[in-house]
Amino acid sequence: MKILIDTNILISTILSPTGVANKAFIKAVSYPNKGFITTQNIEELQAVFARKFPSKMQHLEHFLVTSLSIMELIPIPPQTDNDELHIRDIADRPILRAAKKAKVDAILTGDKDFLEAKLLYPATFSPSEFVNL
Repeated sequence: MKILIDTNILISTILSPTGVANKAFIKAVSYPNKGFITTQNIEELQAVFARKFPSKMQHLEHFLVTSLSIMELIPIPPQTDNDELHIRDIADRPILRAAKKAKVDAILTGDKDFLEAKLLYPATFSPSEFVNL
């Protein structure tokens, strides 16, 4: 399964390596699954860590160096998609656009804007839902 991993999962994975988000992350990047991340996810990670967790920037950099070797980095396509209107938060819409362009099967997220959108494609899973698949 091809899985786009949202920023909130990545933050939780870095900050809580024994949590359910980390278990979901490991499953998403482990065979037979393939993990994907967008350029926007990286920018969001850097902004959040700089603002909220500046003392943990080394953890973020280490995570990015190691995880980018096992995940595929995908760009955000510039053209919009009508399905984006199902996502309340305009800032999250490019993530859906990238997921569809990359033809991922699912988005792994804790974001209610994705989870409550009831998207048909790609599927959306919370960390606990994904771990229990």
